[in-house]
Amino acid sequence: MHNASLIRPASPADAPGIAQVHVESWRSTYPGMLPDRYLIGLSTATHEKRWRSLLSGSAPPRGRRTFVAQETGGRIIGFASCGPQRTGLPGYGGEFYALYLLDHAQGQGIGRRFLAVMAQHLLVAGTQAALVWVLRDNPSRYFYERLGGDLLAEQPIGFAGTKLMEVAYGWTDLVPLARLAADPRVGG
Repeated sequence: MHNASLIRPASPADAPGIAQVHVESWRSTYPGMLPDRYLIGLSTATHEKRWRSLLSGSAPPRGRRTFVAQETGGRIIGFASCGPQRTGLPGYGGEFYALYLLDHAQGQGIGRRFLAVMAQHLLVAGTQAALVWVLRDNPSRYFYERLGGDLLAEQPIGFAGTKLMEVAYGWTDLVPLARLAADPRVGG
């Protein structure tokens, strides 16, 4: 169980915490999907440098925004990012690029709150519809189905020397997702 959490826009000072979540969540989420040697080789320092660079720009690249979930004590327990869609699938102007939580923070409503905050950001930017790509073998994909995402597409990808399949879920109307932030049943 986690302490009460706050979701807020990320800053460059959050890079170490985001990197830690990035590495820990990949190691706990992707065994059996990604090669062990890749997961073991993940570097918090490398991810911290990448995140610091991304978050240090005077403005996020083309509407991209990253958010963090922070426990009362200040520890970052999750991050999520969104922005313009990158894959060219018609009808979906926005994309949820990432949503990762530490294991102990899962099942507490934080993921739903992240989706709500990202949907709000995209709506303010004038984007009405968005999608997310997730590995087909990732059991967390059903989280997106439970929140109304429609299965849109499937495509092969190569990653870390492994052939994988990813699936896209989409929402043609982000307003219901944005309203999750105000839903007391979301928790968190």
